Amino acid sequence: MRSSFVTLSLLLFFQISSIAARQFVLVITKDDLKDLPSSSTPPSAADGGEDPSQWDDFGDPESKSDSELDPGSWSPLFEPDLFELPVSNSSSPIDGVGDDDGDGDVSDDAIFFSGVRDIVSAATAGDPETMTAAAAKIDALASRGHPHAQSALAFLHSTGCARPNSRPMAFLLHRFASDSGDVQSRMALAYNYLRQDMFEEAVKLYAELAEAAVASFLISKQSPVIEPMRIHSGVEENREALRKSRGEDDEDFQITEYQAQKGNAGSMYKIGLLHYFGLRGIRRDHRKALLWFTKAVEKGEPRSMELLGEIYARGAGVERNYTKALEWLTLASKQQHYPAYNGLGYLYVKGCGVEKNYTKAREYFEKASHNDEPGGHYNLGVLYLKGIGVERDVVKACKYFLVAANAGQPKAFYQVAKMFQKGIGLKKNLPMATLLYKLVAERGPWSSLSRWALESYIKGDIGKALLLYSRMAEMGYEVAQSNAAWILNKYGERSMCIGESGLCTDVERHQRTHALWWQASEQGNEHAALLIGDAYYYGRGTEVDYERAADAYMYAQSQSNAQAMFNLGYMHEHGHGLPFDLHLAKRYYDQALEKEPAAKLPVTLALASLWIRKNYADSFMVNFIDSLPEMYPKAGEWIENVLLDEGNATILTLFVCLITVLYLRDRQRRQAVVLPHQPDGALN
Repeated sequence: MRSSFVTLSLLLFFQISSIAARQFVLVITKDDLKDLPSSSTPPSAADGGEDPSQWDDFGDPESKSDSELDPGSWSPLFEPDLFELPVSNSSSPIDGVGDDDGDGDVSDDAIFFSGVRDIVSAATAGDPETMTAAAAKIDALASRGHPHAQSALAFLHSTGCARPNSRPMAFLLHRFASDSGDVQSRMALAYNYLRQDMFEEAVKLYAELAEAAVASFLISKQSPVIEPMRIHSGVEENREALRKSRGEDDEDFQITEYQAQKGNAGSMYKIGLLHYFGLRGIRRDHRKALLWFTKAVEKGEPRSMELLGEIYARGAGVERNYTKALEWLTLASKQQHYPAYNGLGYLYVKGCGVEKNYTKAREYFEKASHNDEPGGHYNLGVLYLKGIGVERDVVKACKYFLVAANAGQPKAFYQVAKMFQKGIGLKKNLPMATLLYKLVAERGPWSSLSRWALESYIKGDIGKALLLYSRMAEMGYEVAQSNAAWILNKYGERSMCIGESGLCTDVERHQRTHALWWQASEQGNEHAALLIGDAYYYGRGTEVDYERAADAYMYAQSQSNAQAMFNLGYMHEHGHGLPFDLHLAKRYYDQALEKEPAAKLPVTLALASLWIRKNYADSFMVNFIDSLPEMYPKAGEWIENVLLDEGNATILTLFVCLITVLYLRDRQRRQAVVLPHQPDGALN
């Protein structure tokens, strides 16, 4: 291995969600790099590797549509203008029995979408009877081996909606559906394996899903991704983000549209982008998008030229036309719009609309990379990995991929994941490969459910939003898990939660919320871990368990959550699930204040409580203070719901502590004052 690369240590920052996302850090050090005999020698079978020159990493020019990549998608129910719903045969009854042509395909698909439509309608209305009837329809179809019905039935069993809550049954149905090609079941199954640290199984599924997701991307340009938006900040609704997702009702959109109508080329491009990809609550409309792009290019707008070139090259929303693609990409590149060089390089490396020319392709990719275009680094990495027009160099390819991944290029994540999985250039690391594949897989067309969930939530259709977020939660989307739990927790009975036999009971709702928070916490959501701790501490949906509460708070504290630090201090102060230790309690209280200056009041009150316990440990005041939450449950409930929202009933206790401390200190001061001794005979 080259010495110049031995000391390479790159930090790759990438985000799962564009809204309120947490950063994950991937550190690649020399220990992760695999020693290669020479840069041009392919890995041998004895090394457990495979020849990466066989990887088709520039993508198939005959790319598939979203419906082909995700045949069981629910999108046709929400985007009928873009997807054609199958029509049932006239002689085929809705229970799926009988079929005119004998093949059953068209009729079964029609029954499936009819059943899913009824499920969505039942969730919207909070109608258990309709949900039960819809579940029976899906159940009958699943028993005949229809994979998408099996997937939907698995979802119902997983959530306990109109069917008994049964994880084994859900797993079995997802396995059947996955084996028959249902993508959403593959996502759910892969996530299930990941939760159990079964990386051999998880990485295979996520690799297939990530490959399908990459096939849905534009050829060389990073597509705007429809990712789940966090509808809450942990304490309250994410109102600003929700406002910006109101589609055509959003003031910012209206201003941009007005500017576009007045001839502003940049605004034309932005409006076209929103319509093409369905961003910020705007319905996807390729016709409108192309109209705006065409108007923009007439004014010389280079980004629209590049995007039109990409669209024609892929045939996404238009008939594929490589001649037009070359024309638009060339015009964009002449205006020094460097991303367009990637598209041109792709056409030359594939020979699409032009004669294959690897030298020209490399030159275009180098121009893009020299101008900090992530796609250029990625494409050069592919050339060196496969030895296309250059001497094959896996080490150099790895370096290019890491640079592209560092800039957030999703295809680069896919490449790094594959290298970790196969042990090409990097030492085999299945957990890391699984994580990276999952990030890419979650960008696939099946993520469009988040668009409809968010739209439903904004419109006040809480039941429908809960259903769709729950579906995505089962597929492993952390943000969807958090959103679904938030809806259940915030709206309670108004969440339209449907259980096994009617609307959710309090127990069913608490258990479902608890499970969702727990899944989100496993994926690094510290606020979810905090709420799990609260559930165990207060017995919300589960039995009181101080030790498990402490474990959850410890996890949240490890992610620098100030509230968790405060809670751990309180538990040490009272010996709840943790050893009674006033010194550790003070340390946690101090850490909470250091992390969150707004915690000054509760921390001050807590420290006052510690002072009383230390100086008046056996006094009636300590017993009195400890008994206040039980003596005044209504006050505690008011404090929890009004003052702290998610806090506990201790703030009132701590306030009393402060008053008591002030009283005792004043009493000590007055007792310490000694009147001066007056000598005999002094005058009065």
